[in-house]
Amino acid sequence: MKGEQFSAESVWGNSCEVDSSFSYFLKSGSGKGKSTFSAYIMGLRSDYSGEVLINGRNQKEITLDEWSDLRQSKLAFLAQDMRLFPNMTLIENLLIKNKLTDSKTEAEINSMLQALEMDHKKSQMAGTLSLGQQQRVALIRSLLQPFELLLMDEPFSHIDDLNIDKALKIILNECEQQKAGYVMTSLGSNHGIENNKTIYL
Repeated sequence: MKGEQFSAESVWGNSCEVDSSFSYFLKSGSGKGKSTFSAYIMGLRSDYSGEVLINGRNQKEITLDEWSDLRQSKLAFLAQDMRLFPNMTLIENLLIKNKLTDSKTEAEINSMLQALEMDHKKSQMAGTLSLGQQQRVALIRSLLQPFELLLMDEPFSHIDDLNIDKALKIILNECEQQKAGYVMTSLGSNHGIENNKTIYL
């Protein structure tokens, strides 16, 4: 992160360990590197100095096949830009992810859609949904796999408070069931979640 000024407690220029036994709140202002931090953990970028270790291995030495396995069984990701397929329906976006691991039943997927009031939109093209609706779909999609760590990059930036509460219940329940931790990035609010460790950028 050249050219930026960071505090002494910032992760940039220091060491930081993310343990999937815990949950983390990653806090920073706009443009300080939240999405960059997420991309490094997910192996989507490697343009950094220093080291990023995944289960003790240098991120730059992990092969594409190994990354594929990690992203299907260990690391779940909700990207800030959501990355839905706009020309596929809501349900097609979910099923294409679920088919990779068959981790959820149709009833379980429908239950999450109902909880976030999206079940009536299943046949609608994802690209025609509002940003808030797309974010709810992307959130559900991120949970359709086994994981040890759930990484969420500003997951509620387009969602109203009522739906944030509903989404948090789903997230926390899924993490509890899978005995997984999470990292949530945010511009400031921790959305009322307690007992997180805080990472500063």
